[in-house]
Amino acid sequence: MKPTWKVKLWRYSIIFVVSLYLLLPIYSMLDFSTKPFAFFQKGRTLDAWKVIPSQPDLTIAIFRSLITAAIVMFLILVLIVPTVVWVHLKLPKLKRIVELICLIPLAIPAIVIVVGIAPLYRWISINITESPISLSLVYSMLILPYTYRALSAALDASDIHTLAEAARTLGASTTRMMAGVIMPTLRTGILNGSFIAIALVLGEFTISNLLNYKTFQVVIATIGRSNGNVAVAVSLASIIFVLLLLLLIPQKNRQKEVLDVDVA
Repeated sequence: MKPTWKVKLWRYSIIFVVSLYLLLPIYSMLDFSTKPFAFFQKGRTLDAWKVIPSQPDLTIAIFRSLITAAIVMFLILVLIVPTVVWVHLKLPKLKRIVELICLIPLAIPAIVIVVGIAPLYRWISINITESPISLSLVYSMLILPYTYRALSAALDASDIHTLAEAARTLGASTTRMMAGVIMPTLRTGILNGSFIAIALVLGEFTISNLLNYKTFQVVIATIGRSNGNVAVAVSLASIIFVLLLLLLIPQKNRQKEVLDVDVA
C-alpha cells in the first residue's frame, strides 16, 4: 500500500524541521567564524580559520584526544565486546541486569562523577602521569551505555547461537570462534561504538575541566576567552571532522552468509 500524499507531506515536514534544527546552528557557526575581527572591517574573511594552526596547545590537545579515543576503542574491543558476547551466548537471563548496569553512567551527573573520581585521579597525577590521556578510563565508563546498545543491537540482528554452535562443531577454539566468526558479525556495532568514542572524547568538557586537564574542549574554551571567532571556527572544524568519521560507517546491509548443510 502506497502512502497517501498526507503521509508523504508529514514525512517531508518532519525531515525539513529536523534538518533545519540541525543545520541552522552549523550555519550560524560558519557565519560567525567568517566575520572580520575588527568592527571597521567589512565583508567576509577566513582569518579565524587561518590562525587555527598557530593556536597554542591546540595541536597537542587534538593529538592527545585522538590517542585517548584510540585507547577507549581498544578497551571497548578488549573488555566490552567479549563481555556482551558472553552474556548473549551463555547468560541470556542477565541481559537486562547488564543493560541496567551499563545505563548507570547516563543517570549520574558529571559533577557527581568528578567528585567520586577526583581522589583517584589525584593519586594518578602524583604517582603515574599528569597527561589527559589518563582520562580514557573514565571516558570508557561514560561511553558504556552507547557502546552496549550498539553491540547489543548488532548481536540481536545476528543468529550468533547458531554461528557459535557451528564453529564449535567444526572444532574451533573459543578464541578462533570470537575472532573469526562472532567479531565479523559485530563489525558495524564495533564501528558505531568506536566513532561514538571519538565524538565523546572530542566533545567532553565538564569532567576534564573540573579535573584541570587540558583536553580539546578545554583548549577551545580557553581560546574563546580571547577570540570568539577562532573558538567557533575550531568547534565547527571538530564537528565537520566527526561528521566525516560518521559517514565512514558502512550504510549498506551486509550480505548474509548462508550455510548449506547436506544431510546424508
